[in-house]
Amino acid sequence: MLLDLLRKNRFFFAPYALLLAVVGILQSFYTQEQLMQWVNSRNSSIADILFPYVTYMGDGIFFVVICILLSVYNWRIGLMALASFVLSSLTSEFFKKIIFLGSPRPLKFFEHSTFNYHIVEGLDIYSYNSFPSGHTITAFAMFGLLAFLDNWKSRGWFWLSLSVLTGYSRVYLFQHFVEDVFVGSLIGTLSSVIIFRLMSRWATKSHRLENN
Repeated sequence: MLLDLLRKNRFFFAPYALLLAVVGILQSFYTQEQLMQWVNSRNSSIADILFPYVTYMGDGIFFVVICILLSVYNWRIGLMALASFVLSSLTSEFFKKIIFLGSPRPLKFFEHSTFNYHIVEGLDIYSYNSFPSGHTITAFAMFGLLAFLDNWKSRGWFWLSLSVLTGYSRVYLFQHFVEDVFVGSLIGTLSSVIIFRLMSRWATKSHRLENN
C-alpha cells in the first residue's frame, strides 16, 4: 500500500514534505524573480566550483550508470531503475517540449533587466524550455528510488539531501527558477513512487529466493 511505503520511508518523505511546505509558502509571498535574485545574490567562490559538479547528479547519463550498477546486484532492480528513468524522462520531455515549450529561463527573463546577476564563468547557460527542471526530475526519481530500495531506512534523509542539492544547483547556476525545481521534484518523486509500487515485488522476487 502507498501508506506503507510512506511510513517505511518517513525519513525521506517527512523532511521532503516539510521542505515542500516551506518552499511553497515562500512562492506564495515572493515572485519567481525575487526568489531567483535572492539565491543568485548569495554566491561564493566555493559554490561556483562545487555546484557545476553537483548538477551532474541530475544528468540522464548518471542515472543510466546507476541502473547498470544496480543490474550487477540484481538485474530486475536494474530494470526497475531503468523504468523509473524512462518514465521520469518522458514526463520531463512532455512538459518541456510540448506543454511548456519555449518557457524562458532566468537568462532570457533577466535579459533586459537592471539586475546584475551572477553566472559561473565558462558555464553554458540556456535560454528556453525552463519548466520544469529536467535535472531535478531525474535526481528525485533516482535518489527517491534508491531511498525506497535502501534497507537502512533512517538514511532516507541522505538520499533526499542529494536530490535537494541537485535541484538547488539548477537555481544557483541560473538555469532554472525555483518553481521549475519545485515541480520537477514532485514529478521525479511521483515517478519513483509509481515504478516502485508497480515493480518492487517483481524486482526483489529473485533476490528473496536466492536468500532462502
